[in-house]
Amino acid sequence: MSKNMNHLMKQAQMMQQKISTLQRELETRELDISAGGGMVKIKVNGKQEILEIKLNKECVDPNDVESLEELVLTAVNQAVKESQDMVSKAMSKVTGGLNIPGLF
Repeated sequence: MSKNMNHLMKQAQMMQQKISTLQRELETRELDISAGGGMVKIKVNGKQEILEIKLNKECVDPNDVESLEELVLTAVNQAVKESQDMVSKAMSKVTGGLNIPGLF
């Protein structure tokens, strides 16, 4: 193998190690998201797992379940998107902006 190829392989291995470390760290990061002026609060991690959902008692109206469902849906979608954005930004710092399929 040429000297340049060895160097390239070492760089790829270093990047892979950095990515693995970052993925483990991102799994522990948490975001707190709210919708409806804080009526619905969602906690999500870097794996896009919903860790907690909190509902303000004032938004629970048995005669208007649709509004509560909409608030929860909005909060969950926002939480997942922000978690994905967090992961994407962190990964792009490690990969130098390269889009590596299957990574995130």
